[in-house]
Amino acid sequence: MYILKAEHSFDSAHFLSNYEGKCGNIHGHRWKVEIEVQSETLVKGGQLDGMVIDFGDLKKDVKSMADYYDHALIIEKDTMREETLSCITKDGFKTIKVNFRPTAENFAAFFFNTMKDKGYNIKRATVYETPTNSAVYEESEAN
Repeated sequence: MYILKAEHSFDSAHFLSNYEGKCGNIHGHRWKVEIEVQSETLVKGGQLDGMVIDFGDLKKDVKSMADYYDHALIIEKDTMREETLSCITKDGFKTIKVNFRPTAENFAAFFFNTMKDKGYNIKRATVYETPTNSAVYEESEAN
């Protein structure tokens, strides 16, 4: 099995709604996203001879995905009062609403599925919210 890995980082803020503890407050992370793709075989012939895929394409897609969230406040949909959100956006702050609680675990599954939807034979997505803490998502053999 051949496995390729590309990674990119982004800085953003979030909070965990209904969480009793520090993470219930708006705080930031230096998130790192690692995407691994796999293949049993290599391409034969042509420009990609001896490769799984073009690393340039993989790196570009991972970077684009991570850059979208860079320097934003990531908010789970319907967890902030509309008046508060309106003030933040009117003052020019970049906010991104997501349909899930913005945890490392949920981001790992989200990034996994995003890359899978782009056509990659993805093995695993790892999301670090700190340099020493990460969450991994990979599909089970039954999927």
